[in-house]
Amino acid sequence: MGIINFLLLRSPSVATTPSLLTPLSTDRVSETVGVFVPLRNEAENVKDLISTLSEQVGDFHFYLLDDNSEDHTFDLLNQYTAGNSQFTVIKGAPLAQGWIGKTWALQQLFTQSKEEFLVSVDADVRLTPDAIGRSIATLKSTSLDFISPYPRQIALTLSERMIQPLLQWSWLSTVNLRIAERTSRPSMAIANGQFFLVRRRALEKIGGYSAVKNAVIDDVFLARELIRQGFHGSVINGASIAECRMYTSWNSIKSGYGKSLNRAFGGSLGATMVIIFLFLSSIAPFLLSLTGNFYGWLGYVLIVFSRMISAFKVQGKIVDSFFHPISATLLIYLIIHSFRVRSSVTWKGRTV
Repeated sequence: MGIINFLLLRSPSVATTPSLLTPLSTDRVSETVGVFVPLRNEAENVKDLISTLSEQVGDFHFYLLDDNSEDHTFDLLNQYTAGNSQFTVIKGAPLAQGWIGKTWALQQLFTQSKEEFLVSVDADVRLTPDAIGRSIATLKSTSLDFISPYPRQIALTLSERMIQPLLQWSWLSTVNLRIAERTSRPSMAIANGQFFLVRRRALEKIGGYSAVKNAVIDDVFLARELIRQGFHGSVINGASIAECRMYTSWNSIKSGYGKSLNRAFGGSLGATMVIIFLFLSSIAPFLLSLTGNFYGWLGYVLIVFSRMISAFKVQGKIVDSFFHPISATLLIYLIIHSFRVRSSVTWKGRTV
């Protein structure tokens, strides 16, 4: 499967459509693009975020919502966007009952906007100047309803390097992406909320973000709901146009995955099956190889090869592929940890 996806994984189109590169007239609503950025306690990211958005080539409008931050996020947003009519800064309403922070922020951004193409970007994502234009061009040329250009995951510390590459490897090695983007099966949905594009009519059909209002893994659940309602889309390779450093330490990795992995596999049974799969495919072959077993060596070589082609495709560190058994072991630990702390997880000052 990894080889098939390596050959067929879509990359962003070249944005040659004039309407993406020149100002739009007010009567061409079908060509307008709104960009959503929810922010909570993101003071350290505001300056670089505004810079990366300001450099985008195209007539886009940026909606920035401060989700009741406890730092200076709101003041910095106003400071760095002052005098720029492309930006609308919004002070978010208090968290509504039954919602989680990010989906509530996205719903408010959705109701504030009117554009036909909607793009959501996390505050820690950095884009090339043509990133949004090329992504919109891809959405249009493929006639899909949503796409998720998967950013290059920046991993600097050892713990990041052991865990973060598994994000892309997991779907590159297990799901036929060309089938997934046209499927009617929600279980094949793949998405990354760091960078997500959707047609407004599709999002309106499912009731906006209310369909996933309490979903911690809001990106995948949103994609599932869109597919369930008859819309189509999937991930594309966004490594050449976007990058993101999700976590900066082992503690932040534990916190981040602690809030989500217990909900990623459909419950404890699904998580158990994933743990068994990881052990049999990624750890057992290596242990057998240490005894000189030929099939153990073969299994280890094949799993490392799958990691290598994934790393090459998404601009990761190929050398880290050889440590895949360690990565799998750490992921198993994080899955178990997530279930252990699921009733007491907090994120950005809120209980999840």
